[in-house]
Amino acid sequence: MEAEAAKLLGAGLAAIGIGAAAMGVGNIFGQFLSGALRNPSAADGQFGRLIFGFAVTEALGIFAFLVALLLLFVV
Repeated sequence: MEAEAAKLLGAGLAAIGIGAAAMGVGNIFGQFLSGALRNPSAADGQFGRLIFGFAVTEALGIFAFLVALLLLFVV
């Protein structure tokens, strides 16, 4: 396998993390909405955990995007 092909393949595999982060964010907000509709009084107490989960999930997606860009343009 040529080095250029391996680089492109690695970048494509790293880009899968971006899609996984998008699905994770959708899952987090969907589950929060489901729980908030079941128990509206507890929704305010869980909002901080929702934002923290969103931030961590987005950070992982951004890191995956960064790795993909590094593989494409730097390595």
